[in-house]
Amino acid sequence: MHQQIFGLYFEEFEIGRTINHSISKTIFESDNNLFSLLTMNHHPVHLNMDYAEQNMYGKILVVGTLVFSLVVGITVPDISGKAIANLEYENVKHLNPVFINDTIYAKTKILDKWKSKSKNDRGIVYVETVGYNQHGIDVISFKRKVLIKKKD
Repeated sequence: MHQQIFGLYFEEFEIGRTINHSISKTIFESDNNLFSLLTMNHHPVHLNMDYAEQNMYGKILVVGTLVFSLVVGITVPDISGKAIANLEYENVKHLNPVFINDTIYAKTKILDKWKSKSKNDRGIVYVETVGYNQHGIDVISFKRKVLIKKKD
């Protein structure tokens, strides 16, 4: 049986390295509708074609927090697969709109890392992730600190 590697240990993160995540996702109308309903975001720009057509972009916009959640999820196998916890998210920036049927990709740069001061079996990794669409246009960026297990 072949064991799949899921996430990196603290020691395996290299400061300055950029990881191009292999997972991607096309956002369908059903994804946007379900997320809107689950999160109680009933703004008509996300759910009402007539309303959306009369506004700035002329079509339904995908909920920004869905895009954020999706991009975080895309990074899990590489960044937080061995995480103990996500400690902090910062500087979340919605850079460009996302529409129904856009496909989202992501890349993450390792900015820094340091050993835990309180426990020897873990460390903190500081990363910046950028999500982009099928046209290579950046749509979201954010930084986060992740508490990661050490190998031993």
